[in-house]
Amino acid sequence: MADRDVILLKAATIQRCLARIAEVTGFDPESLEDIDKQDIFVLNLQRAVQAAIDMAAHGAASEHLGIPETAAGNFTLLQQAGVIDDQLTEKMRKMTGFRNIAVHDYEALDIEILKSILVHRLKDLEGFYSAMLKRFEK
Repeated sequence: MADRDVILLKAATIQRCLARIAEVTGFDPESLEDIDKQDIFVLNLQRAVQAAIDMAAHGAASEHLGIPETAAGNFTLLQQAGVIDDQLTEKMRKMTGFRNIAVHDYEALDIEILKSILVHRLKDLEGFYSAMLKRFEK
């Protein structure tokens, strides 16, 4: 059984990071032309994705779903158990890929991809933690 406090803590981390992104960017993609705002966005997105990975790993481990080969594999395990759907699984796997680039190859970040994430993909993080809270509400 998953420790609900861990799930709640990770959800709160994601919410805090998304709030900071909203505060700094106003969800305006052009705000990312400012390098300081871009750095704040990337750092908070990286933190939010890491919290989602941690949440997924905790959920998969506590449900004895198996051992993933990669961090993104945790989302696949949750999908196979019916916790999240196929579309959200793929979106979270892509977010994990973004996180890997942000951490290991910051120079490779493309501002157009950052803008697209800002406008279209942040809701995926909300969808993920909502699904996890629903599954582990007990």
